[in-house]
Amino acid sequence: EIRDMNALTLLLIVPAVILFPFAFYGGLHHVEEGHIGVYWVGGALQQSTTTPGFHWKIPFVTRFANVQITVQTDTVRNIPCGTSGGSVIYFDKIEVVNRLKPDKAHHTIKQYGIEYDKIWIFDKIHHEINQFCSSHSLQEVYIDKFESLDEALATAIQTSCDKWETGIEIVAIRVTKPRIPENVKKNYEEVETSKTRLMVEMEKEKVAKKEEEISRMRAIIQAQKEADIATINAEQISNISKINSHREIMEKEAEKKKEDIQNQIYLSHQKALTDAEYYMTTKQAEANQKKFSENYLRYVLYTSLANNTKIFFGEKIPSIFIDLLPKESKDSTTIP
Repeated sequence: EIRDMNALTLLLIVPAVILFPFAFYGGLHHVEEGHIGVYWVGGALQQSTTTPGFHWKIPFVTRFANVQITVQTDTVRNIPCGTSGGSVIYFDKIEVVNRLKPDKAHHTIKQYGIEYDKIWIFDKIHHEINQFCSSHSLQEVYIDKFESLDEALATAIQTSCDKWETGIEIVAIRVTKPRIPENVKKNYEEVETSKTRLMVEMEKEKVAKKEEEISRMRAIIQAQKEADIATINAEQISNISKINSHREIMEKEAEKKKEDIQNQIYLSHQKALTDAEYYMTTKQAEANQKKFSENYLRYVLYTSLANNTKIFFGEKIPSIFIDLLPKESKDSTTIP
């Protein structure tokens, strides 16, 4: 009986020991950097997630998947597009740079599965491209509105993702030039060639006009420079002339002042001489007036008569001398 129990124990332990390494290594797994680990048990998504590193799960019972939460690029290829005019063109490649927000990852996987980007990136790109092409002509799709197509796609996809709370963030979209029929492409190439030729001619004309304008500006600047130089020279000559004139005027004024001073000196000198002569004459006259008094004149008369040796005879002759006498003497004198 003991032997049977030992055999049973041995039968249980040996398979367990043999299966344990397989179970251990079969359940060991790792989550890559930039990802989170999500798990399904019996097909049901578990609430818990794991971070990068090694983890263990129950083999054959729990299913595991890595979900990227860093920036990634999804490339959508060979997208047909029918324009409003009926032309069919193809976009060879559209790249969508996007990121799944970590806090929304579990909800997104639960709602849309591991292939969530097929619904919201790949299929959505096809849908938006067809919507865009169906409402625009070939000219608008290929040339006029092509430069704004990437922004329009990014806005449309991001709006849908936000509306449905997918947790997808559209970073950027890069759209390659679509393939168009060869005959249409040839026509566009000819048009572009003509435009390029026209633009070259226009640029040449602009350059020629610019050169002409520069030459004209240089001529104007040179003429202005020469005019300024001539003005400066004229001003210098005028200033020199003014200086010379001023100097001559100053010299003449100095000479005039000198002459005025000399004239003043001469006049003062002449006035002094005249005043002196007048003074001398006046004094002489005063002296004479005092000297030639009546008595003095009578004395001179008598002296002259006494000294006169001539004798005059006749009635009238003596009256000559009487006329020389003063009035008082005339009255007192009797002629015999």
